[in-house]
Amino acid sequence: MAPINAISHWVWGDDAARHDGVDVMHTLLGYTIHHASATFWALIYEHVTRSRPTGNALQLYADAAVIAALASYVDYHLTPRRLRPGYEMRLSRLSLLVVYAAFAYGLARQKLARRRTHALASSAPDQLNR
Repeated sequence: MAPINAISHWVWGDDAARHDGVDVMHTLLGYTIHHASATFWALIYEHVTRSRPTGNALQLYADAAVIAALASYVDYHLTPRRLRPGYEMRLSRLSLLVVYAAFAYGLARQKLARRRTHALASSAPDQLNR
């Protein structure tokens, strides 16, 4: 839980990164901040990809990679140290790369899954009329 707890350094200072266990003060706050940030970037991704063709998965993954890279750049180059995510206090650079890559994958994957579900739901009435 330490990387999630580290996010709460926004409120509790750098000591938050030293908390390994689960507690309301660090874990819940860290998760809430992280979730809000991920939602912010997901909304940007949704806006950017709203008009993309349904079948172009490669483009959706590329867009997601750009959004994740932008999020990383903003998090670690434009944001004051006090408001950075905090993961960097507990994770290696390689682990941070994996975190942002997983975020990109999740952005694109959920969009593709939603589009498939919508396509199936849209075709269901046609099959009932046959």
